[in-house]
Amino acid sequence: MHISIIVPEQGVIEAISPPYRLFKSANDFLAMQGHSPFFEVEFVGHNSSVDAQDGEYNVKIHQTIDKVAHTDLIIIPALYGDIQTAVRRNHSYLEWVITMHHKGAEVASLCTGAFLLAATGLADGRECSTHWAYYDLFRSMYPEVQVIDGRIISDSKGIYSSGGANSLWNLLLYLLEKYTSRDLAITAAKFFAIDFDRFDQGMFTIFNGQKNHSDEEILKAQEIIESEFHKKLSVDELASYIAVNRRTFERRFKNATNNTVVQYIQRVRVEAAKRQLEASRKNISEVMYDVGYNDTKAFREVFKKYAGITPIDYRNKYASTG
Repeated sequence: MHISIIVPEQGVIEAISPPYRLFKSANDFLAMQGHSPFFEVEFVGHNSSVDAQDGEYNVKIHQTIDKVAHTDLIIIPALYGDIQTAVRRNHSYLEWVITMHHKGAEVASLCTGAFLLAATGLADGRECSTHWAYYDLFRSMYPEVQVIDGRIISDSKGIYSSGGANSLWNLLLYLLEKYTSRDLAITAAKFFAIDFDRFDQGMFTIFNGQKNHSDEEILKAQEIIESEFHKKLSVDELASYIAVNRRTFERRFKNATNNTVVQYIQRVRVEAAKRQLEASRKNISEVMYDVGYNDTKAFREVFKKYAGITPIDYRNKYASTG
């Protein structure tokens, strides 16, 4: 199986090296089991070498893309710095990726590499993952692509993407299992000390709300939610505050924030709970009451929905106090 790893301008070295190392190591694991190497892995680009990040690293290219007539998997690493500039600087890769895909190649983006993937048009109408901090920018640049909040891995008919930063390893292990076996993927996970079968980046997400819109009345409603989340808030009350009917309010709120009103309230409350669990000595029930919940089961379910783990697990992982 032939794997082509694009080395983009403004590429993140921590996303360029892992796919090469993983699939080359998979060949080593296969050799130890008495099998032949399965993967042929190459860095591809326009020139014989490419500077990564701010010129901190120089990556040697194995094959220029004009000499790659066929490949089975294209990997697009994360982009560094200003994303829109990075996409423009790598625009010349788009036609090659499209051509290879039409010839049968699958395509996988890692973290913010999803922006370059989306620029090809191959992700239009499909689900896509990227770093949680870039959701709003991604939606504004590629409204035809369905970015999935919190998802670490997306798999849509030969188009793959991963969530933020080190979650790229989860997609790489997912692909390794798909192309070989679960046993080999588990071996690789143990070798690289990767948390296997993790599919949610919710525990890493910091929810700041979508404020990059021009609906002043919805901004006021967001401010109320964020300052009074600990109180009992109803959609009707919020709608009456900005003097519109409930249906209009809900439509405008969703259009502006990409969340329903209820989802927004829940996410603000969960974010507040996460901060308390990280820094305070309050027990779980006290935190629950402080953020506006009085039902333990409901709080636990909502917290796990957005954080990916339970409140007690989150505290055990991130608490700065004993």
